[in-house]
Amino acid sequence: MLPPKPVYLPFADAQWRLKMGMKPLKIENWIEIDEEFPLYLTNKTELLQQHHAKVFAGLRDSVAAQQEVLDALLVHLLEYFPKYYHHQGNQVINLLTQQVWNISDFVETPLELASRLVQEDLCLLRSSSEGYILAAGSVCLPFHWWFPDKLGNPIAQLHQRVPGYGEKLEHPVNNFFDRLRADYSGYRLNWAIQDTPNLCLATHQPTELSDDPITTNNIGQKLWIRVERQTLRRFEKSNSILFTIRTYLYPLSILENYPAMAFGLLAEIQQMPFKMQHFKELTSIQEMLLDYLSCNRHQSSE
Repeated sequence: MLPPKPVYLPFADAQWRLKMGMKPLKIENWIEIDEEFPLYLTNKTELLQQHHAKVFAGLRDSVAAQQEVLDALLVHLLEYFPKYYHHQGNQVINLLTQQVWNISDFVETPLELASRLVQEDLCLLRSSSEGYILAAGSVCLPFHWWFPDKLGNPIAQLHQRVPGYGEKLEHPVNNFFDRLRADYSGYRLNWAIQDTPNLCLATHQPTELSDDPITTNNIGQKLWIRVERQTLRRFEKSNSILFTIRTYLYPLSILENYPAMAFGLLAEIQQMPFKMQHFKELTSIQEMLLDYLSCNRHQSSE
């Protein structure tokens, strides 16, 4: 029996700050598997079959680094999840989904096989004269982007749309990457609000309020909290960094069970600069969202 989906609600600080928010990661917690494992792998398999060129890409000289990641992932999965995986010779068997993969079929795309085995999306970063660039990746569950459009771009360019990134985050991010060691990994949480329970939002357009009215009474059922658990791990042989993205979705109504987190989200939005509110697509729902969160806050104090 698979473990239940963990609840990540990163609003405990009740304070908006543009920061990396990196925390130490124990290697045994690098990959997470939960009750939604079959759903995620079904989605990823369909996307890789139907839209392969949109969800996987890699620079030609990244294959060795991809292989290092796959080798390390297989060792990790067999050590920490021996009931779910079996590796024999050229084959990897997912005992949960009964999928059988021939490793030799992925000689040129090892990271694709790695991504097919876990719920996380995977991005491979390598150092260059322009800083760290995206060298390869399998991203099946993106938030308003397709991975191949980002391939080869440096980190700063990838985040150029994020308000304040250049002034407040570019230096700390580059410094963290430069100092990251193979024996130390880190993770952070990022959040957004979306109007659909779909995991892949590459082409999704937010629902117009006139088409599907959202009110303070129904907003808890019509909106979802999207949390990305992002990990960073350096691989010594290739000197590359693997960036994993594990996406979790929760109905906004989950905050009715976590009033402190409802208050934290309320405070963050109230403190958030307008440009960031716009970037996070909160402006059209802000008033109703704040009313809803405020109601949950008052209920918690009664």
